[in-house]
Amino acid sequence: MNLDPFRDARFTPWWWEWAPRETRTKENLPKRAEIAIVGSGFTGLVAALQLARAGRDVVVLEADTVGYGASSRNGGQVGSGNQRFTVAKLIELYGKDQAQALLQEGISALSYIKAMIGAEDIQCHYREAGRFRGASRPKHYDNLARDMDDLHTFAGVESYMVPQAELGSEIGSGLYYGGAVLPGDASLHPALYHSGLLDRAESAGVRVFSHARVEDVQDRGQKLQITSARGVLSADKVLIATNGYSDRSIPYFYRRVVPVASAIIATTELSPDLMTRLMPKKRVCGDTRRVHHYYQSSPDGLRVLMGGRLAGRADTTRPQKFVHLYRHMLEIFPELAGVGISHAWSGYVGYTRDALPHINKQGRIYSAIGYCGSGVARASYAGYKVAQQMLESPGSETAWDKLVFKTMPFRSFARTGVRIVTQWKRARDLL
Repeated sequence: MNLDPFRDARFTPWWWEWAPRETRTKENLPKRAEIAIVGSGFTGLVAALQLARAGRDVVVLEADTVGYGASSRNGGQVGSGNQRFTVAKLIELYGKDQAQALLQEGISALSYIKAMIGAEDIQCHYREAGRFRGASRPKHYDNLARDMDDLHTFAGVESYMVPQAELGSEIGSGLYYGGAVLPGDASLHPALYHSGLLDRAESAGVRVFSHARVEDVQDRGQKLQITSARGVLSADKVLIATNGYSDRSIPYFYRRVVPVASAIIATTELSPDLMTRLMPKKRVCGDTRRVHHYYQSSPDGLRVLMGGRLAGRADTTRPQKFVHLYRHMLEIFPELAGVGISHAWSGYVGYTRDALPHINKQGRIYSAIGYCGSGVARASYAGYKVAQQMLESPGSETAWDKLVFKTMPFRSFARTGVRIVTQWKRARDLL
């Protein structure tokens, strides 16, 4: 196992070099607020911003530094999330009408984040460069073509196919058997986007508290009581927005969301000419393997960022845990052999039993959670929609509200199960 490319690697997100994580510990935790939000990621901050601008007194409680989780660690790819299932599979599972409604939520999420970033003037390198998805096997090309046709028929999504002979216009790799392009997908710098949301929320009057891990939420009749590491707070309503960082402190969500570790590596700086050869259109990219990989150029156009599943716990500093990403990067781009890795990091995405997001209400406790690895647009949009529901605004319902939020069987063994399934799928991809 060659670990030399990781010799000088830092095991923190490359994004944090541009936007370090922030603490909010000086102010004392208040005794009460109208609305308490647990989690300071995209969902929590978008919801907080909407609620504060509607005149509500909002407090956000974060277990670590602000935005410590997936919101500042993810791959920066912005899409509808509608590639988690084929359209045919979604119709098989839910019927035509509900499948179309679920597809539309993904499209609305993509439209919402684009409009919101523009309206708020958040400087986060948002770029609508489109998505390329490579066919990892010959038969995958035909499968992709059928699914792209279905996406257009049932959801009006524009796309086009790229045959193998024309791949050079999309990607400097001979690995794929053609692919599909979704021109409406985009990329951004997630940590800068998060910092922009934090600034807008605090400017609207939201009070954010870091290192305030929530230990319990109890209904005390007139009020909800939130016990945290920084004291006890009472609120009229609570929003749970912890996604892949949900823990045993609130058992309802712990039983329904499984944290799945995902990892990313960033190369050292490469020449602009080389980057142009590798990714001439600077799209966000992925493939059709069972264990999905995703990659793109960095916002400054000087590095390759390669991501995928991590077999084990996140926040590891062991370089051997990232070697599989390096190997796959070289499968795609053999020219990068010997290139060093400057950063390697990991974090948790939140998976639900049905692999779909859920907006849920239990009494006065609301939640928006479970983005299953497609959280940039989905989490932002869900934060907006759940805030509208908390304000009891007309038209705030979503197709995600209607899904049954099922528990995960054998939840205590879920992490082990995820590792086993991931390794089994990797083996099948190799075969």
